Amino acid sequence: MPIRSRIARAAQSSRSSLRSIAPDQPRRALVAEAMGTGFLVIALVGSGIVGASLAGGIAALAVLFTVVAVACVLYALITVFGPLSGGHFNPAVTAAFVLRGDMAKRTGLAYVIAQVLGACAGVILAHLMFGLPPVQMSSSLPAPGLPRFGAELVVSFGLLMVIFGGLAARAESVPALVSLYVPATYLVTAEPNLANPAVTLARGLSGSTVGLWPGYVVMFLVAQVVAVGLATVILPRLFRD
Repeated sequence: MPIRSRIARAAQSSRSSLRSIAPDQPRRALVAEAMGTGFLVIALVGSGIVGASLAGGIAALAVLFTVVAVACVLYALITVFGPLSGGHFNPAVTAAFVLRGDMAKRTGLAYVIAQVLGACAGVILAHLMFGLPPVQMSSSLPAPGLPRFGAELVVSFGLLMVIFGGLAARAESVPALVSLYVPATYLVTAEPNLANPAVTLARGLSGSTVGLWPGYVVMFLVAQVVAVGLATVILPRLFRD
């Protein structure tokens, strides 16, 4: 079979599975999304705490802890839970699939609720693992908001571009693509946020080095919503079947 035919069949199979996952196994899919998002947040917060304690004040080394942990955990989670739920772990990704018509609105809403609950549970568990209060507030001082808004919009749009571009070209490459893209954005933005509304809310509950100042939560959520809207308009025209 020609290579292009195999790629087309793989992409079509991935999109078809996204449409059928929730009706066929809704409980397993929702549990997978909650657990996957929770473990992603545990990796983010836990690596931030460990990095701060072991890096000896070297900021670059502390960031490296987080980048490596998030990359490894993301790949594992998407690979393991992908067949059950699609491996979204991100309300922005779920919303994009809903707007594209690849997922029912009711299913998408259930996914988002599971992701947010999983993220909040993840940050609480991460704190408890290190003997910290379950819920904290970040004490980091806010910086100018507009540049960070723009960065979050660009990074969120880029994540959707990578996902849907990967599905259109080679669906089986998506776990690796996302696992490479998300940690890389942690290194190139002033306020890394993983382009994920559920993670945004969870970071607002943490006072660790990866905690997010509460005033930024709404701003980042707005940026992510705008990115989803732009991706819904632009990406279908760019990546056609």
